[in-house]
Amino acid sequence: MKRVAPDPEFVLMYRKGIPTSKIAAMEDVAETTVRYHLQIAARAEPGIRDEHKAALPLPARRTPDAGLRNLADILALHESEGRLPVTHGKSAKERALSAWLVRRRRDAAQGTLSPIYREALAVIPGWDMPSTRKTDDEARWQQRLEELQNLRAAGGDWPRHQKTDDKCERTLGVWLHGQRIDYRAGRLVPTKEKKLNDVLPGWRDGRGHRGGRSQARSKTL
Repeated sequence: MKRVAPDPEFVLMYRKGIPTSKIAAMEDVAETTVRYHLQIAARAEPGIRDEHKAALPLPARRTPDAGLRNLADILALHESEGRLPVTHGKSAKERALSAWLVRRRRDAAQGTLSPIYREALAVIPGWDMPSTRKTDDEARWQQRLEELQNLRAAGGDWPRHQKTDDKCERTLGVWLHGQRIDYRAGRLVPTKEKKLNDVLPGWRDGRGHRGGRSQARSKTL
């Protein structure tokens, strides 16, 4: 019986990761014919199947639906408020969006960011360059709160924001005065107000005054 030699073109294309259906279409033959020739080739060189698998293109990375929703929410936030989500955001949702965006920045830096994310986020200039200003402000606020808490725990009076030569007292006094102003104007973030109420009872009243001024002021505040 005459031995049939496999078609070298079929074998070469198969080694390059081209599927049998595409080889058949390119060579204008039946797919069964291609498979037949490859079976013959595999008997002589079993390794060609591994070569074929190794040459296959990597499957496209699917973008999760949750990721697309986060992307849409971030774009909507930027469109409506002109900003990106921050780690100390008012809502759990914003904080989650900020964490998601941090991961996308890391992906961008490593060159692994999904093209879908990259193209969509490109409409926001500098999205991959996180600002530290708000983070720094939040850390500074927390530091002042702890410093004032320690002062009060040690028996110290409420710090003054004026009429004092003590630089540390003035720094804390100015900060506390600012919190009172924000509170009266309705600008104080509820979470910050709660922290102040929890660790610094009486922070809105401050030092006592003669002639009942403290009580009257307390009612005003």
